[in-house]
Amino acid sequence: MLYFITAAVFISIALVTWAVLYPAISRRSLVVERLEKFGGEKQTQPLIEDRKKKWQVFLEQAGAAIPLSDKEQSKYTKFLVAAGYRKEGVYAFMGSKLLLAALLPFLFFAFYVVPTGKIDPMSLLLLVTLAIIGFLLPSYWLYRKLNRRKEQIFHSLPDVLDLITVSVEAGLSMDAALIRATETPQFANDPLAIEIRNAARETRAGKPRIESLKDMAERTMVDDVKAFVTMLAQTERFGTSLSQALRVHADSLRTKRRQIAEEAAAKTAIKLLFPLAFFVFPALLVVILGPAFIQITQVLTKQ
Repeated sequence: MLYFITAAVFISIALVTWAVLYPAISRRSLVVERLEKFGGEKQTQPLIEDRKKKWQVFLEQAGAAIPLSDKEQSKYTKFLVAAGYRKEGVYAFMGSKLLLAALLPFLFFAFYVVPTGKIDPMSLLLLVTLAIIGFLLPSYWLYRKLNRRKEQIFHSLPDVLDLITVSVEAGLSMDAALIRATETPQFANDPLAIEIRNAARETRAGKPRIESLKDMAERTMVDDVKAFVTMLAQTERFGTSLSQALRVHADSLRTKRRQIAEEAAAKTAIKLLFPLAFFVFPALLVVILGPAFIQITQVLTKQ
C-alpha cells in the first residue's frame, strides 16, 4: 500500500510539473517566429480535391439514371445552391433519394419479413410506404437546410448592413465596404458573408457589381436580400445618398425582425394550450383527486 501511495504521489507531482513547464518549453523563440514570418508560407493541400470519392461517384451515377425534366432539375439545382451546396450535386442528391428508397424497404425485408416469414398485405404496404419515405426524406432534409440557411441570412443581414454603412461613411467604396464587412470575425462562417465574398470575386473577375449582387440574391432566395440589391441599384441610378439608404434599409429590416419575434411570442400561449390540456391538466387532476377517490372508495367498501 505504501509503494502504491508513493508512486501515485510521484506521478501526480510529475504531471503537475509538466503542465506548468510545458508552455515555456514548447514556446519558440521570437527570432524563429519572425524568420518563419519572413519565409514563405507552407504549402498546404487544396481544400477541394479534384478527384471525387467512390461513394460520390456511385451516387452521381445512380442519380443520372433517374429521368428528370428540365423544370425539376432546375428546381432542385436552385434549392441546392440556396442551401449552400454546389449545383453539380444535383445528381448525387437524386442518387441519395434512389438509394434510400431502396435501402429502407431492404432493411425492413431483411430484419422483419425474413426472420418472421410473414408476407401479408400489411407487410407489402409497409414496404411501399418505406420506399416512399426513403425517396422523400432527402427532399425534407434539403428543405430544412434551406429554411435554416435563409433564416440565418435574414437575421445577419441588418448587422452586415450596419458594418457596410459605417465603412461607406468612413470613405470606402461600395466594393471595399462589402469586403470589409465580411472580413469581421463575427461573420467568418456566416452564409451571407460567404455569398457576399463570392459576389465580390465575380466583380473582381469583371462582372458588373449589380449583376453579381442580383445573382447573389437569386442564389440565396431571400426576399430581403433581393430588396437590398434593388435598393442599391436604385441608389446608383438616381444618385441618392448611399449611407442614408443603407441605414434606413437596416432599420426597416431590424423592425421587421422585431415584429416577427413579437408574433412568435404571441403564438406561444396558443401553442401551450394543447400540451396543457392533454398532458399537464390530466396529471394534476390525478394527483389532486386521486387520494380523495381512494378514500371514498375505501369508505364505501367498508359500509
